[in-house]
Amino acid sequence: MTWKQALLLSCFSAVVLLSNAKQKIFMQESDASNFLKRRGKRSPKSRDEVNVENRQKLRADELRREYYEEQRNEFENFVEEQNDEQEERSREAVEQWRQWHYDGLHPSYLYNRHHI
Repeated sequence: MTWKQALLLSCFSAVVLLSNAKQKIFMQESDASNFLKRRGKRSPKSRDEVNVENRQKLRADELRREYYEEQRNEFENFVEEQNDEQEERSREAVEQWRQWHYDGLHPSYLYNRHHI
Protein backbone atom coordinates (compact mmCIF):
# COMPACT_ATOMS: atom_id res chain seq x y z
CA MET A 1 0.00 0.00 0.00
CA THR A 2 2.90 2.41 0.71
CA TRP A 3 4.33 2.19 -2.83
CA LYS A 4 0.95 3.18 -4.23
CA GLN A 5 0.86 6.19 -1.94
CA ALA A 6 4.41 7.17 -2.94
CA LEU A 7 3.52 6.84 -6.63
CA LEU A 8 0.37 8.90 -6.19
CA LEU A 9 2.25 11.57 -4.23
CA SER A 10 5.01 11.82 -6.85
CA CYS A 11 2.48 12.07 -9.70
CA PHE A 12 0.55 14.77 -7.86
CA SER A 13 3.72 16.78 -7.18
CA ALA A 14 4.74 16.45 -10.85
CA VAL A 15 1.37 17.82 -11.96
CA VAL A 16 1.67 20.75 -9.56
CA LEU A 17 5.22 21.54 -10.73
CA LEU A 18 4.23 21.34 -14.40
CA SER A 19 1.25 23.62 -13.90
CA ASN A 20 3.50 26.21 -12.21
CA ALA A 21 6.17 25.85 -14.88
CA LYS A 22 3.61 26.23 -17.67
CA GLN A 23 2.71 29.67 -16.42
CA LYS A 24 6.37 30.73 -16.38
CA ILE A 25 7.49 29.14 -19.64
CA PHE A 26 4.67 29.74 -22.10
CA MET A 27 3.48 33.18 -23.15
CA GLN A 28 -0.12 34.24 -23.50
CA GLU A 29 -1.95 33.19 -26.63
CA SER A 30 -2.44 36.76 -27.81
CA ASP A 31 1.28 37.49 -27.45
CA ALA A 32 2.17 34.30 -29.30
CA SER A 33 -0.14 35.08 -32.21
CA ASN A 34 1.28 38.60 -32.45
CA PHE A 35 4.81 37.25 -32.27
CA LEU A 36 4.30 34.90 -35.22
CA LYS A 37 2.10 37.24 -37.25
CA ARG A 38 3.29 37.87 -40.80
CA ARG A 39 4.53 41.34 -41.43
CA GLY A 40 5.24 43.21 -44.62
CA LYS A 41 8.71 42.95 -46.14
CA ARG A 42 9.40 46.63 -45.62
CA SER A 43 8.12 46.87 -42.07
CA PRO A 44 10.87 46.86 -39.42
CA LYS A 45 11.47 43.76 -37.35
CA SER A 46 10.43 43.77 -33.76
CA ARG A 47 13.11 43.57 -31.07
CA ASP A 48 12.05 40.02 -30.24
CA GLU A 49 12.44 38.91 -33.86
CA VAL A 50 15.90 40.47 -34.03
CA ASN A 51 16.91 38.74 -30.79
CA VAL A 52 15.61 35.38 -32.00
CA GLU A 53 17.47 35.70 -35.30
CA ASN A 54 20.68 36.68 -33.52
CA ARG A 55 20.40 33.72 -31.17
CA GLN A 56 19.89 31.40 -34.15
CA LYS A 57 22.92 32.85 -35.94
CA LEU A 58 25.08 32.56 -32.85
CA ARG A 59 24.02 28.95 -32.34
CA ALA A 60 24.73 28.11 -35.98
CA ASP A 61 28.16 29.76 -35.70
CA GLU A 62 28.91 27.80 -32.55
CA LEU A 63 27.90 24.50 -34.16
CA ARG A 64 29.98 25.28 -37.25
CA ARG A 65 32.99 26.19 -35.10
CA GLU A 66 32.67 22.97 -33.08
CA TYR A 67 32.38 20.90 -36.26
CA TYR A 68 35.49 22.40 -37.86
CA GLU A 69 37.44 22.15 -34.61
CA GLU A 70 36.56 18.46 -34.37
CA GLN A 71 37.56 17.91 -38.01
CA ARG A 72 40.87 19.71 -37.42
CA ASN A 73 41.60 17.65 -34.30
CA GLU A 74 40.89 14.40 -36.14
CA PHE A 75 43.16 15.42 -39.01
CA GLU A 76 45.96 16.46 -36.65
CA ASN A 77 45.72 13.11 -34.86
CA PHE A 78 45.81 11.31 -38.20
CA VAL A 79 48.87 13.25 -39.37
CA GLU A 80 50.66 12.66 -36.08
CA GLU A 81 49.95 8.94 -36.30
CA GLN A 82 51.19 8.81 -39.90
CA ASN A 83 54.40 10.65 -38.95
CA ASP A 84 54.99 8.28 -36.02
CA GLU A 85 54.55 5.25 -38.26
CA GLN A 86 56.88 6.69 -40.90
CA GLU A 87 59.50 7.49 -38.26
CA GLU A 88 59.26 3.94 -36.89
CA ARG A 89 59.65 2.42 -40.37
CA SER A 90 62.62 4.67 -41.10
CA ARG A 91 64.29 3.79 -37.80
CA GLU A 92 63.81 0.07 -38.43
CA ALA A 93 65.26 0.40 -41.93
CA VAL A 94 68.33 2.23 -40.62
CA GLU A 95 68.86 -0.38 -37.91
CA GLN A 96 68.62 -3.18 -40.48
CA TRP A 97 71.08 -1.40 -42.76
CA ARG A 98 73.54 -0.97 -39.88
CA GLN A 99 73.26 -4.63 -38.89
CA TRP A 100 73.76 -5.78 -42.49
CA HIS A 101 76.78 -3.55 -43.10
CA TYR A 102 78.47 -4.09 -39.76
CA ASP A 103 81.96 -5.42 -40.47
CA GLY A 104 82.85 -6.50 -36.95
CA LEU A 105 85.99 -4.37 -36.79
CA HIS A 106 84.54 -1.27 -35.23
CA PRO A 107 82.12 -1.12 -32.33
CA SER A 108 78.55 -1.01 -33.56
CA TYR A 109 76.62 2.22 -33.67
CA LEU A 110 74.59 1.33 -30.59
CA TYR A 111 77.73 1.22 -28.43
CA ASN A 112 79.03 4.55 -29.77
CA ARG A 113 76.02 6.54 -28.61
CA HIS A 114 76.75 9.18 -26.04
CA HIS A 115 74.35 8.75 -23.16
CA ILE A 116 73.36 11.95 -21.47
